[in-house]
Amino acid sequence: MNKEILRSVKFLLFSISAGIVQIISFTLLNELVQADYWVSYLIALVLSVIWNFTLNRQYTFQSSNNIPKAMALVALFYLIFTPASTIIGNYLAEYRHVNEYLVTICNMLSNFVLEYLYDRFIVFRKTIDTNARARRK
Repeated sequence: MNKEILRSVKFLLFSISAGIVQIISFTLLNELVQADYWVSYLIALVLSVIWNFTLNRQYTFQSSNNIPKAMALVALFYLIFTPASTIIGNYLAEYRHVNEYLVTICNMLSNFVLEYLYDRFIVFRKTIDTNARARRK
């Protein structure tokens, strides 16, 4: 139980760091480039996903699984999450005039919960604590 709580805390901390990557890149694209919401959101999301996957695979789930296979599973998650969150987010920001930062934060929170569950029970389910770092403990 303590191990799972620690794993959840690590995932939260790395997700916060990925959120910082996403917000900074979104802000730069939104304010400096003045790109459309969906362009800023997609680029920022991809950067944060790569960041988050790398850190969580190595440190949170300590998985030695096949990286291309794990990344393909993560890509499957984002094949559903990305269009849904982009379309809904764009609709809210562009047509309903909800603040684009509020929309982005709501997307990030839903992504955090859904991705943890997906990573824990699908992507890394059979390979948790199998990398060299986990074996040294």
